[in-house]
Amino acid sequence: MTKPIAPWVERFPGLSRLEPATRQLLLDQGALVQVPRGTTIFGPGKSPEYMLFLLEGTVCVQQISDTGHEIVLYRIHSGESCVLTTACLLAYEDYSAQGIAETDVLAAAVPRGVFDDLVAQSPLFRTFVFAAFSKRITDLFRMIDEVAFQRLDVRLAARLIELSEGQDTVATTHQKLSVELGTAREVISRQLREFQRRGWIEQSRGAVNLVNKAQLQNLARHNS
Repeated sequence: MTKPIAPWVERFPGLSRLEPATRQLLLDQGALVQVPRGTTIFGPGKSPEYMLFLLEGTVCVQQISDTGHEIVLYRIHSGESCVLTTACLLAYEDYSAQGIAETDVLAAAVPRGVFDDLVAQSPLFRTFVFAAFSKRITDLFRMIDEVAFQRLDVRLAARLIELSEGQDTVATTHQKLSVELGTAREVISRQLREFQRRGWIEQSRGAVNLVNKAQLQNLARHNS
């Protein structure tokens, strides 16, 4: 860990509005951590020692069942904190899911003791923590609704559009998409073959080419 040399709190609107003394405490006690792509940042059975505020990169938080079934719960992007870490810190519980660095990651790590003190003593910091917590819980309920009630073809089309980030190719595999959508790889393979039969996509090793993005977007609108 290295001490922050820049006011990283400015990247978080809720933190930038903190009292000057509280902001300085975060800067003094926090540290910057760099995590290489593919690193498991936290996992089941481990207790959080720090509150992480993501400055650069993306972290994927996913749940793994006892049978090995995986599903992506959410992603943490630059300017966000991890709601699971927040929940575990507040409840003094271990992680129940794992967080994996999808890219190289830069984050600010604030020790548990500082987090506890600020939640207890700073109304503005407490508001920041619970506002972020509330938003992510809403996102999780939306994800549960999609898994339980939405058609898979609609969800797959929507996820392909989302993962493409405006490009025409998604670098992914059938297995990764099955984790994204919480279903079996074979189910994803069948649906991708149907999309290809319709002329909407073309598949290659480790990638899905979006040939007719308009049709995928039209289908995805059923998920909105």
